[in-house]
Amino acid sequence: MLPMTSSSQLIEKAVEAFASLPGIGRKTALRLVLHLLKQEPGVTERFTRALLDMRMNIFQCRICHNLSDEETCRICSDPRRDHTIICVVESIRDLMAIEDTGQYRGSYHVLGGVISPMEGIGPDQLNISSLIKRIAESEIKEVIMAISPTIEGETTIFYLSQQLAPYGVLISTIARGVAFGGQLEYTDEITLARSILGRLPYSR
Repeated sequence: MLPMTSSSQLIEKAVEAFASLPGIGRKTALRLVLHLLKQEPGVTERFTRALLDMRMNIFQCRICHNLSDEETCRICSDPRRDHTIICVVESIRDLMAIEDTGQYRGSYHVLGGVISPMEGIGPDQLNISSLIKRIAESEIKEVIMAISPTIEGETTIFYLSQQLAPYGVLISTIARGVAFGGQLEYTDEITLARSILGRLPYSR
């Protein structure tokens, strides 16, 4: 509950809304709410409008499953990218982390997770069929497995390598500058860039 000095249910609802976001506790939520109250009404209107526009008008790229303002994301529609290389990532946050390095100029494919029998996540729950379709219908030369080096990640890489074997594409993994058991999105940019540049052929 809010401190006794506050008797506003409107503030309470706003705090609850902010506190429902990951990584934001009630104290931080209250601080954000009080900050917005100090601003001109137009500031709050622009803030809420931006959130609504994002929520209502965002697309999932029909090719790679990245988030986009259009049906096809900027990366997939950019003719300057090397579309013969696909970097397979677990999440959109991993895609953003690799893009931030500025060292990769190919395309991506977002799986939406990794195979995890313990959590009931199998291949059918991931964007694997669309990846296979892309490779079957396009001239793909290399598939980079940029998946977090965990047990589940290794299981996913092994499964994908088996599914892609008939297509004769080079399958590589990012170099092990990324510690086993670590999360890709939390890896620093220099280490992640070196891992992409120093990728290795994957052997089953």
